[in-house]
Amino acid sequence: MRQTLEFFITCPKGIEGLLLDELRELGAESAKETVAGVHVQGDLELGYRICLWSRLANRVLLILQRFAASDAQSLYDGVAQVDWAEQMAADGSLAVDFSGQLPGVDNTHFGALRVKDAIVDRLRTPEGTRPSVDKVNPHLRINVHCRNGEVQLALDLSGNSLHQRGYRLQQGAAPLKENLAAAVLIRANWPALAAQGGALADPMCGSGTFLVEAGLMAADIAPNLHRQQWGFSRWLQHVPALWQRLHDEATQRAEAGLARPPLWIRGYEADPRLLQPLRNNIQRAGLSEWIKVYQGELATFAPSPDRGQHGLIVCNPPYGERLGDTASLVYLYQKLGEVLRRECTGWQAAVFTGNPELGRRMGIRSHKQYALFNGALPCKLLMMDLQPERYITGSSPTPAERSGEADVDKAAQPVEATARLSESAQMFANRLKKNLKTLGKWARQQNISCYRLYDADMPEFAVAIDLYDGWAHVQEYAAPASISEEKAQARLQDVLVALPQVLGIPASRVVLKQRQRQAGKQQYQRMDRRGEFLTVQEGQVKLLVNLTDYLDTGLFLDHRPIRLRIAEEARGKRFLNLFCYTASATVHAAVGGARKTTSVDLSKTYLDWARRNLSLNGLSDLHQLVQDDVMKWLEQDRGEYELIFIDPPTFSNSKRMDDVFDVQRDHVQLLQMAMARLAPGGVLYFSNNFRRFRLDPVLEETYQVEDISPQTLDRDFQRNARIHRTWRLTR
Repeated sequence: MRQTLEFFITCPKGIEGLLLDELRELGAESAKETVAGVHVQGDLELGYRICLWSRLANRVLLILQRFAASDAQSLYDGVAQVDWAEQMAADGSLAVDFSGQLPGVDNTHFGALRVKDAIVDRLRTPEGTRPSVDKVNPHLRINVHCRNGEVQLALDLSGNSLHQRGYRLQQGAAPLKENLAAAVLIRANWPALAAQGGALADPMCGSGTFLVEAGLMAADIAPNLHRQQWGFSRWLQHVPALWQRLHDEATQRAEAGLARPPLWIRGYEADPRLLQPLRNNIQRAGLSEWIKVYQGELATFAPSPDRGQHGLIVCNPPYGERLGDTASLVYLYQKLGEVLRRECTGWQAAVFTGNPELGRRMGIRSHKQYALFNGALPCKLLMMDLQPERYITGSSPTPAERSGEADVDKAAQPVEATARLSESAQMFANRLKKNLKTLGKWARQQNISCYRLYDADMPEFAVAIDLYDGWAHVQEYAAPASISEEKAQARLQDVLVALPQVLGIPASRVVLKQRQRQAGKQQYQRMDRRGEFLTVQEGQVKLLVNLTDYLDTGLFLDHRPIRLRIAEEARGKRFLNLFCYTASATVHAAVGGARKTTSVDLSKTYLDWARRNLSLNGLSDLHQLVQDDVMKWLEQDRGEYELIFIDPPTFSNSKRMDDVFDVQRDHVQLLQMAMARLAPGGVLYFSNNFRRFRLDPVLEETYQVEDISPQTLDRDFQRNARIHRTWRLTR
C-alpha cells in the first residue's frame, strides 16, 4: 500500500490558482491553495512527478513534522523528535532554510542554527561522526517555517528552486524567472493555441525565456527533464527505480514531441550582442529546430508565420524603473501598440508590464488583466484581442498602414513622431504652445536659451518645465492628497506625450524628476550616475548643467537676474560667494571683471563642478574654491570683500558639519558675520527660497536693507513670485 504523504508546493505570489490547476492535472486529488503555495496530499510518485513536470512551482516540500513551539528550546526539542537516521547518514551534509517568527528567535540565522543543532545532536555517533553544513550542495536541504506558534518541518525535494531549468546560463538585463514566464503563457492560453498549431512571437525577446518556455510546452518537454541534481538524490528514503521510471516516461514524451513538425516560434531582439547568448540558451533547451531568433527593431516587427496562421504575441517591455525613463517609454509603448494594430490583426497579445499606465498608451483595449508579481514588484498581464473593434478610436491604423504601404521611411522615424494626444494632453499642449509663443519670443530678444516654460499654470498638470538648449527638464510636484495616484500618473503621461510634439524634440531629450519636500541628506543624493554635462550660455558666460544625476541641474534659473547684476557690479571688486553650489554667480563675477573671487561650499562634488565651470570660461587660479562649513569659515576668515552673494539652503545637516543649518534660525548670525567682512561701500545680496521665511527686524535696525525681490524675477518666473526672496544689504 502506498504511503500518503503531505507536500507543500511553493510558487510566486499571484499564480497559486494556476499551480492548483496544474497539480490536479499531475494527479493531485487532495489540494488546497494558500498564499504563495498549495498544500497537497499524495504518494512519493506524485512528489517526484511534480518535481519533474511543474512549470510553475518553486519548491516541493515534503512535510516531515508539525509541532507547537513557544521558544528556541521547544523548536530544538520538536526537531529532535524526528528519527533523522531514516533521512540521512551521520556523515552527510545539510543546509537549513528558516523563515517565520518565534519568540526568542530573533533572526532567521539563529533559527536555522537551532534546527541544525537538533539534527546534528540526534545523529552524532559515539565516535564523534556528525553531519556537516554545506549551503551550496548538501545531501539534505531542510525547510522550516514558523507561524502562530506552529512549526512546519519539511524536506526540500527540489534542491535548487525549480524555476532554474538550467538552459539560461546567459541572460540579458532584468530577465523574468522561468516559472513566471510560464505562468504568463498559461494565462495567455498558449498551451491550447499550441495544440491547435498556433504561432508565437516575442518582439523584444531579451534572453528568450518566453520563447523557450513556450517551446517546452508545445513539444511536451518536462521543464526539469535535464536537471542533474535534486534535493532527494542522496535522501535515504529516495526510490531510484520509481524516479527512473518517471524520468524515462518524460524522456519518451519529449522525443515524441520533438519528432512532430515544429511550431512557428520566433523572437526578435534589437541588441546584436544578445543574439548569440540567446541562441545558446535555446540550444541548451534542445529547441534549436523549433525556435528562431533574429536581430530586429520594434519598428520593423512584422510576424509572418508559414501557412498564414495566427497565434500569440507575448512580450515584457521595459517598465521605467528609473526616474527619467518614462518619457521615452511612453513612445515605446505607443509604438508597440501601433505595430500590433498594423501588423498583427487577428492575433492574441499578452503584454506583461510593471507599469500598466504605460500599457494604456498602446491604443488597444485589453479584455482581461491579471495581477502578478515580478519578485516584489506588482505587475499586470494585459490580454488583448487584436481586432479593429478593440482599437481605441483615433488610434486605428490607416489602410495604408495595415497594408504596409505607408511612408516607407516611417520605421526609421523617431517613435514620438506618431504619438497621439488624448483630450487632456491636447489641452496641456495648447497651454504649452501659448507659453512658448510669448516666452520664446521674449527669450530670443533677451538672448536667453535656458528658461522656465511652464510652472503648474494649470493645477491639474502639477509640473515645472525648464528648457535647456533643446532639452526639457520636467519636475513633477507631489500631487495633493485629493488627487489619486492613478490620476496623477495619467496626467504626467499626458505631459510626457505632449512635450516632444510641442517642442519638436525627441523623447530622449525629456528628463523627468519628482520634486517633493526633501528631508535631511536626500536633497543631495544622486538620482543617476550618467555624468553627462550640457554646456549652456547665460549672458557672457558658459555654464555646465547636468539634467539627470541630481534633483537640481547645477543652475538655478530663477537667479538669472541676480547673477547678471553681479556681473555688472563686479568689475575691480573682491567677490565672496557663500554656499556657492556650482559657483555660477562666481563665474559671472569673474567674467565681469572681479579682481578676485572666493567661493565656499561644503560639497566636494559641487566644488569640482565649480572648478569645471571656471575652466570652461578660461578663468585662472586667482578664483579660490574653499571646501568648508560656511559658518565655521566666516568665524575664521579675516578677508574683506566689496561684493558678497549668499544663497543658503533652507536646511542642511551634512555629516561634515558639527551642527545643522536652519536658514530661519541662523540667518541673523550668518548675515552679521558676513557683513563684518563687507568692505566700506560694499554690497551684500542675500537670497533664499524658503517660502515662510521672515527677515529678522534686528537686521533692519543695524544695516540698510532693501527688498529687491521683484527686480530679481525675470518674465519666466513672474507667475511664481514666491520662488525666492532677495535683499540688498549695505552699511
